[in-house]
Amino acid sequence: MDESILVLNAGSSTLKFALFPKESGEATLRESIPMADGALDSVFSRFDGRRVAAVGHRVVHGGRKHASATRLNDATIAELEALVPLAPLHQPHSLAEIRAVRAMLPNVPQIACFDTAFHRTMPEVAQCFGLPRRFTEEGIIRYGFHGLSYQFIAAKLPPTGRAIVAHLGNGASLCAMKDRRSVATTMSFTPADGLLMGTRCGALDPGVLLYLMNHRGLSAADAERLVNRESGLLGVSGLSSDMRTLLESSDPRAAEAVDLFIYRIGREIGSLAAALGGLDTLVFTGGIGERSATIRDRVTAGAAWLGSFETRTIPTDEERVIADATREILAG
Repeated sequence: MDESILVLNAGSSTLKFALFPKESGEATLRESIPMADGALDSVFSRFDGRRVAAVGHRVVHGGRKHASATRLNDATIAELEALVPLAPLHQPHSLAEIRAVRAMLPNVPQIACFDTAFHRTMPEVAQCFGLPRRFTEEGIIRYGFHGLSYQFIAAKLPPTGRAIVAHLGNGASLCAMKDRRSVATTMSFTPADGLLMGTRCGALDPGVLLYLMNHRGLSAADAERLVNRESGLLGVSGLSSDMRTLLESSDPRAAEAVDLFIYRIGREIGSLAAALGGLDTLVFTGGIGERSATIRDRVTAGAAWLGSFETRTIPTDEERVIADATREILAG
């Protein structure tokens, strides 16, 4: 019986999974199910007896050490556990699936592929915060995220040129690429920075949190919840984190949330175009970027001041990137 590579892409609310032939080829199965207890049992029930040769995982944060996909063992799992505070909406889900697979398939190799790895090509100046040097040396830097998506898109671009890729979904970010390599991105130390997102506030004056903590009694746990779970499109609109719902709503608060989403993207496109020294191609991907012509048109119109540039919409495929990396390590 042919062996397959199982890819698990654990998000904050859903578990995407796919089966790929071990040697080469496209996915033979793709599905998405709600993230819940027993989700992995549900995944394995769909395999029709196909054997699993290896499991590849999307892991949001790899820290400074992991600049490429790696085989998981006790030591690497412990390293990823230490990064949970930097990606609290995603990292715990990935680690839970890794441990569950170990229990179910103890002899099957598991490979971690990191959203942060693609951005390790950024110049040092683009990675640094204006903090005392000791913090930089401790790894408090701009890491960037959505790297597996950006890696897939980069392979679809010409080998030379200046591109800004807009990964727009419940989590949203932009990446400036020169010759297919990341040179700047909007997310940084955690996935909470940058653009307005479904429930995340994006870029925020740190003084706001200091004020709320010092004068309004906000705890660290309250601050984490505010920044990651109560803000963004949901917080601004007071209605929903779902862009489709907001675009269909007649409530003025929904329109204000969408306007802010567009405005923040426009501001960041200007910043990334400055880092690139111009723009040749603007690419849209992610759930909103791929499906909402309204958002694409408004973003493109707002960037018209940059002059002539090509626009493209490219559906991303993180699972394919994970499968390819897993094959490489198995062959290695």
